[in-house]
Amino acid sequence: MSLAQATKGDMPYQVRSLYRSLLRQSSQFAAYNFREYAKRRTRDSFRDNMSVTEERRVQELMQKGLKELQMLKRQTIISQFYQIDKLVVEGGKQGKQTGNEGDIVRQKDQGWD
Repeated sequence: MSLAQATKGDMPYQVRSLYRSLLRQSSQFAAYNFREYAKRRTRDSFRDNMSVTEERRVQELMQKGLKELQMLKRQTIISQFYQIDKLVVEGGKQGKQTGNEGDIVRQKDQGWD
C-alpha cells in the first residue's frame, strides 16, 4: 500500500477530526456573538464543500481549515483576556434589578474587592 492510498483512505477521518476541532475551538470564545459566529461559519463552510471529491481540492481545503484552526486558537486565547458579562440568551443574569413594576433598571455590581 502506498502513502497516497493510505492518506486517501484516512482523509474522511481527517476531515471529520478537523470539523470537530474547529467546533470545539469555537466554543472557547468568551463572547457569545463570536462563539456563535465561529460555529455557524464552520458548519456553513463544511456544508458548502461537502460535495468536493477531487483529492487536490480536498487537500487545499484541509490546509485552509488548519490555518483557520490556528487562527481560532490565537483569537480564543485573546478573547479570554477580556472578561465580559454573559448575555441574557446565555442565562447570565447578573447584577440587581431595581425599579418599579413597569420600569426595570439593570445595575451591575462594580466593586473592586
